Amino acid sequence: MLRLATASLAGTAVEFYDFFIYGTAAALVLGPLFFPSFSPLAGTIAAFATFGVGFVARPLGSVLFGHVGDRYGRRPVLFASLLLTGVATVAVGCVPTYASIGMAAPLLLLVLRFVQGIGLGGEWGGAVLLTAEHAPAGRRGLWGSFPQMGPPLGFLLANGMMLLLTATLTDAQFNSWGWRVPFWAAGLLAAGGLLLRSSLAETPQFKALSESGERAAAPVAEVLRGHWRLVLLTAGALSSGYAVFYSVSTWALAYGTEVIGVSPTLMLLCVMVPVAVKGLLTPVAALLSDRFGRRPLCLAGSALAVVWMFPLVALLSTGEPVLMSLGFMVALIAFVTMFAVIAAYLPELYEPRVRCTGAAVGYNLAGVLGGAVTPIVATALSGGGRPPWGVAGWLTGVAVLSLCCFAALPETRPRPTEAKDAGRPGEEEQPARV
Repeated sequence: MLRLATASLAGTAVEFYDFFIYGTAAALVLGPLFFPSFSPLAGTIAAFATFGVGFVARPLGSVLFGHVGDRYGRRPVLFASLLLTGVATVAVGCVPTYASIGMAAPLLLLVLRFVQGIGLGGEWGGAVLLTAEHAPAGRRGLWGSFPQMGPPLGFLLANGMMLLLTATLTDAQFNSWGWRVPFWAAGLLAAGGLLLRSSLAETPQFKALSESGERAAAPVAEVLRGHWRLVLLTAGALSSGYAVFYSVSTWALAYGTEVIGVSPTLMLLCVMVPVAVKGLLTPVAALLSDRFGRRPLCLAGSALAVVWMFPLVALLSTGEPVLMSLGFMVALIAFVTMFAVIAAYLPELYEPRVRCTGAAVGYNLAGVLGGAVTPIVATALSGGGRPPWGVAGWLTGVAVLSLCCFAALPETRPRPTEAKDAGRPGEEEQPARV
């Protein structure tokens, strides 16, 4: 389990590094380089729009790779998705700017960001099922938290590299070539991730489906026909987590540097420390879900998000590093309380024959509302004054939606007797019904 979980963590870290490095670049540099004819505000919105395209593509990647995962195995998904995202990310670092090739530059960014989203849409489902379907039922939350530690690790790698570059290069050097270096580095990281995954075994539950002839013939059709309500509920439930994380990690970077006037290096530090703490708290929250249940933690995280969004915006608007970091820290504690457990929660909600498709589609649909739309809406709402209370209102509304959806979902944690009976890796209790 440790080897499997480590390989899963490494893969998601690389994939999310690829995804996050674009978001950081969009907040710091892509606007003036690829949309120079726009005003600073409009250029940032345009850069965030290309950032959002990746989220729109992720559900499509879930459908494509979910079909592969449910028909041909979880293992092929892990290789294809990582390779696709890595190639697209390296290519972003090679795109000439608007000054060199005109409108072809932002169009190329748009296409490559779309390809990134396709790859990441498949990655999460494959990585999560690799651990969830191997793990003992009574420790599924803990082992499932390993791929969930990949996103904060990827974020820290991406922003750590950006922090190093902004601190050591002049503005002219960074804008000329420095911002491209993290994209080129993605090629080496992807190669390492593929090597780690080369010896992984297929999950016991998929092997059982193959041997019994019970694989879904058309997973997407089965999900739409029999699980559409569950998909919508999970998408609505997870949207707040996306909105909270990307308001902190992407919109706040742009707002802090462009509106408040904080240096990019300081803003990156204010975000990175809370993200590191979030990563450390992920297995703790997952262990609590094995003890007390998935749903109670998700409800608690959503409730905290509802009450914290206005204080978050107020603390950010001070421009004081300690206060901004405090605001980010509490917001990310709300996030991790929800998202640390979903690697166990979502697979338990879906039956094995459509699990790769259903869980991944629900997870990535949430990213459209929470991840794609939030930085664009927040940037538009923050142009009229300080503090930007409209942003706080938007985030609070999304959090209320998540709270209601989590309230409508059932508990799935195996009872102690079920966990004991299904204690060997690969054994399966019945999924909860919605």
